[in-house]
Amino acid sequence: MRLDKYLKVSRIIKRRTVANEACDAGRVTINGRPAKASADVKEGDVLEIQFGTKPVKVEVLSVKETVRKEEAAEMFKYL
Repeated sequence: MRLDKYLKVSRIIKRRTVANEACDAGRVTINGRPAKASADVKEGDVLEIQFGTKPVKVEVLSVKETVRKEEAAEMFKYL
């Protein structure tokens, strides 16, 4: 699944365009490497997102095309 879509579906970032902009600005890394919005996300990857001065680090637990709001938090865990 594309990185920008994963960030939106998992509700880490609320809108896909915002996720796209964060990737273009170099604020998102996958396993320590800067990632583009089109990068492929798979289970076990570690994502790090810079929200202002606060970095958020999560591990991808599952990749699903669509999930309900209540199940979105089960797609990742904070590190």
